[in-house]
Amino acid sequence: MLTSGEINDLLYEVFILAVQLGGPVLIISMAVGVIISILQAATQIHEQTLTFVPKLVVIGCVLIMTGGRMMQRLQDITEQIFQMIAG
Repeated sequence: MLTSGEINDLLYEVFILAVQLGGPVLIISMAVGVIISILQAATQIHEQTLTFVPKLVVIGCVLIMTGGRMMQRLQDITEQIFQMIAG
């Protein structure tokens, strides 16, 4: 049986993992969006797809580069949770 302290520790670890996995993708996406917005303001081209396509490409590249590490971290936390439940 899990104690409330163990559950709190696990929830904290899962929260930190979510920030670590989602943070880089969100920050890079925001940076690309700001850069493209500045370029759009300078050139006065206000096309909606102009921001979508570069963000999609950059996020895809980031996920390709870091996806293996992300999956390993998720697998580790899942195994840890199952071990806590089982024993």
